[in-house]
Amino acid sequence: MSTAVAAVLLVAIATYAVFGGADFGAGFWDLTAGGPERGAAPRHLVERSIGPVWEANHVWLIFIFVVTWSAFPVVFQSITLTMFVPLAIAAFGIVLRGASFAFRKTVVTVRVRRVFGGLFALSSVLVPFCFGAIAGGIASGRVPAGGKAGDPVGSWLNPTSLVTGGLAVVLAAYLAAVYLVREARKAGDRILTDYFRRRAVVSAVVAAMVAAIGFVVLSTSAPHVFGRLITWALPPVVLSVLSGFGALVLLVRGAARGARVLAVVAVACIIFSWGVAQWPYLLPESVTVSAAAAPTGTLITLLVAVGLAVLIVLPGFVLLYVLDQRRLLPEEGAEDAADRIVDTEAG
Repeated sequence: MSTAVAAVLLVAIATYAVFGGADFGAGFWDLTAGGPERGAAPRHLVERSIGPVWEANHVWLIFIFVVTWSAFPVVFQSITLTMFVPLAIAAFGIVLRGASFAFRKTVVTVRVRRVFGGLFALSSVLVPFCFGAIAGGIASGRVPAGGKAGDPVGSWLNPTSLVTGGLAVVLAAYLAAVYLVREARKAGDRILTDYFRRRAVVSAVVAAMVAAIGFVVLSTSAPHVFGRLITWALPPVVLSVLSGFGALVLLVRGAARGARVLAVVAVACIIFSWGVAQWPYLLPESVTVSAAAAPTGTLITLLVAVGLAVLIVLPGFVLLYVLDQRRLLPEEGAEDAADRIVDTEAG
């Protein structure tokens, strides 16, 4: 029973990575788009692409916290007590990102709009870094067992966490760039299509380099995880490499139709390989999945709730994404205040 719940949790983490991660990555490209004039077109595409769905994607994060807290309470306690600093930064970043994304459409002056835009973009980079750093701290055994607090600084500011945090930021940027290539192509904008295609290629190469560095770091800081990565977790690792290479080839050749699917598979397989590499531990070499699990009755109830969520909530998500892809949803937020001013002056 605990194995089934752990599998559900891993799938939820992968889902949040490929959907929510792409939203954060879009903020990275917003940050690096350039000045107000040069970056206007990329930023408009980013805003139009993530607007209808960015709030919905955080449901996966809430689901992850609820499942971990309900099914593995002692591990949840250990992680939150040890990682309260990056968790607090991530929570603040999510709130700041959402507020900035909404408010920058309602202000008129360029200076204030740039402030909100900068806060949106910076928090979009900070949040995935914190989540990646937490994963690195867990994988390298820096979260103590028994619901005890570990080092609040060294647990997430260490070589493993820095590499995994950086990898999370790069992967989010990579996914966003691949998605935005598709969005620009659907809009018939060849300039933006090439713009994001080049960035997708560069971020794919950077992600491969950071992942290779991560392997070297894990070999010394997390020998258990590294050992299983090159044995039991090798199939998802190989599938990730092949999918990432296939997406890269399609992007380089300008045939991006299948690149999005391959990019999603590549990133999801990285998450799955991490889960397999840690198995059977939730906290490597200290707490196993079965030892940390809540009573059987709790696990059964949780799985029933998950099943009901799949039947009730998942169709709504599918409908949301289908409507968004078909451009049948209104743009997120209020009408742009600056556009109203311009229209009034023109009239």
